[in-house]
Amino acid sequence: MALVSCQNLRIAFGGRPLLDDATLQIERGERIGLVGRNGEGKSTLLKIVGGEIAPDSGEVIRESGVRVAALAQAVPDELGGSVAEIVAAGLDPLHAPHGPAEDDHRVARVCSRLAIDPVARFAELSGGQKRRTLLARALVEEPDLLLLDEPTNHLDIEAIEWIEDFLSRYAGSLLFVTHDRAFLQRLATRIVELDRGRMSSWACDWETFQRRKEEQLAEEEKHRAEFDRKLAEEEAWIRRGIKARRTRNEGRVRALEAMRKERADRRERTGSANVTIQEAETSGRRVIIAEDLRFDWDGTPIVRDFSTEILRGDKVGVIGPNGAGKTTLLNLLLGRLDPEHGSVKHGTELRIGYFDQHREQLDGDAAVRDVVAHGSDHVTVGGEKKHVMGYLQDFLFSPERARQPVRSLSGGERNRLLLARLFTQPANVLVLDEPTNDLDTDTLELLEARLVEYTGTVLVVSHDRAFLDNLCTSTLVFEGDGKVKEYVGGWSDWQRVVRRREEASAPPAVKKAAEAPRSGRQARLAERGDAGPKKLSFNERRELEGLPGRIETLEAEVEELHARMADPDFYRGDPDRIRETRERAEAAQAEIDEIFARWSELAEREAVS
Repeated sequence: MALVSCQNLRIAFGGRPLLDDATLQIERGERIGLVGRNGEGKSTLLKIVGGEIAPDSGEVIRESGVRVAALAQAVPDELGGSVAEIVAAGLDPLHAPHGPAEDDHRVARVCSRLAIDPVARFAELSGGQKRRTLLARALVEEPDLLLLDEPTNHLDIEAIEWIEDFLSRYAGSLLFVTHDRAFLQRLATRIVELDRGRMSSWACDWETFQRRKEEQLAEEEKHRAEFDRKLAEEEAWIRRGIKARRTRNEGRVRALEAMRKERADRRERTGSANVTIQEAETSGRRVIIAEDLRFDWDGTPIVRDFSTEILRGDKVGVIGPNGAGKTTLLNLLLGRLDPEHGSVKHGTELRIGYFDQHREQLDGDAAVRDVVAHGSDHVTVGGEKKHVMGYLQDFLFSPERARQPVRSLSGGERNRLLLARLFTQPANVLVLDEPTNDLDTDTLELLEARLVEYTGTVLVVSHDRAFLDNLCTSTLVFEGDGKVKEYVGGWSDWQRVVRRREEASAPPAVKKAAEAPRSGRQARLAERGDAGPKKLSFNERRELEGLPGRIETLEAEVEELHARMADPDFYRGDPDRIRETRERAEAAQAEIDEIFARWSELAEREAVS
């Protein structure tokens, strides 16, 4: 019997149902990633499974004695007291009375597992520590099923990785909603999608799901086009005045009526946001030049001895723990803050667009349309006037939604609104402070693609690892005590350098090789080094010749492992074999990344030898 079985669920809040005859089986040990666009009903489904709300019809059947706990998306404002008191609130006195001593032991044990101080005051904790405390409250009764709604929201990368590692070892079942693609890929053993009220299950990882879903949508489009063609033919037939009521034609008329009903009942897939970034005239080649910046806050060093040169077209990511000073660094580079020491120079013809993570730019009482058009009926996009309602529809706001006040919007809608307003203004420098929070993956990936195509300069603060990897040509990383260091590439490139630094007590020349430049900005970073690349030795030449073959072998192995994991029966097998297969796939991919980095290093040294 399934741990939890949801049968024929239906729920609506006016209009078409969010869930329409939805069925879901949750087995022991599964880690299910629940995906779908904003507004498809993911949080509603979690609440139904957790027993917070009841469906309009259908039922949820739980295995006898099953324990379910939930980690909500937001940290409640009203929580106070010590960590131990908040964690103890998760104990269920009706489930199995333990007694004070056993309760204290359970609280102490889960606090130890999650590395939180039970005597600390909750109000004084960082965002990441608060999330750990709430996770401890959910785990203290050792639930069989844990429900997680956007567990990575507003966490820094270190906290995200900690939760990711913890959940990968969690013995119970998980049903979780997240927009973090790296988190999904690492954790999910199955993908369940909500799309137009229907639920579908995909026995594969996230990347395989994306490929299969694209193929399914293409097939659906082909089928619907054929259906619509046939319906048009039948409508033309009935309008031509053929004596359709003759006995031999009554069946054809009934078939046409059935087709009309099927077409009327069809739920179209919500369109993707139509993100267009307006580009201003080209800026000067040098955009920002910072030299020896220093900035303290109440005696605490935020930035120390930092220098950089950002040129036109660079895509620069900013990485660091919450509270490290990432937004402060942006303000220093933009000239909004004066450094205590050093200088910042701006290039010519800069037109800067700024995205604010704290949403301070939005008036909650203003109508959505007025936030974008400032009371006008039109906005100018690409040099042409466009009606504000049509423009907002490109960002998935219906006319009704566009007339409502900003305070009624969800987090994802507020993010889309800020992007809509930002992109009405031509810019050749975009500064984006946490632009990906609360966006569904479709909108996130479209924004990512547009920023990659954008010929201007981008500075972006983000904790989304996939976003940083896909966009950034370099990253500025806060490494403590005000030290900010620049690395080639995105998050994964920085991580490879960190791993190498930790693995070996390598000489400085080898550490420099780990940051091998690849193009443009990377070459400028390399020029700051103390020594050029050394010539290849005989053994290194032989190593370089053998690297393509090693990569080909490993890629074939990874492809075979992913094909094995994509089999619907794979996750019904032995848990140890499942774990070993996933770990080997991850290890093989990591080895491929390492070999590519080594290949880049040796190939560059060969080019100058």
